[in-house]
Amino acid sequence: MSGTLNKVMLIGHLGDEIKMHYFEGGGCVGRFPLATNETYVSKQTNERITNTEWHNIVVRNKGAEICEKYLSKGDKVYIEGRLKTRKWLDDKGNDRYSTEIQCNDFTFLSTKKESENNAPSSPVIEKPNSNDQSSSESIQNEKDDLPF
Repeated sequence: MSGTLNKVMLIGHLGDEIKMHYFEGGGCVGRFPLATNETYVSKQTNERITNTEWHNIVVRNKGAEICEKYLSKGDKVYIEGRLKTRKWLDDKGNDRYSTEIQCNDFTFLSTKKESENNAPSSPVIEKPNSNDQSSSESIQNEKDDLPF
């Protein structure tokens, strides 16, 4: 295989609200931190240990607006994108680096409404969708008109 691949897939929780930046030409960028956790049991102490890794997520244009509207701190989301490292000079003239995930697809695994209620009143089915829209559907368990 002579090609290369730069692809990241994460499932995690938002660490903060989405911070939006709007440009004169009508475009926008949304940024937010995403936490992923790794849990294991220490062989030495038999203690459960959880490590949290923080990722800087960048979403652009319509995707950013959708995320801002439907996601809030603590919500669970699936992010797909690529790694991008930026370089700049700090005040002292030192090189500084920042690695971000440039998001090109996402799926909401929980929403603001579910976070407010703490538990959805009906089960939720996760349905992957690459159209930058919320992909959860609620199933109504109340009376239905099905003949079977």
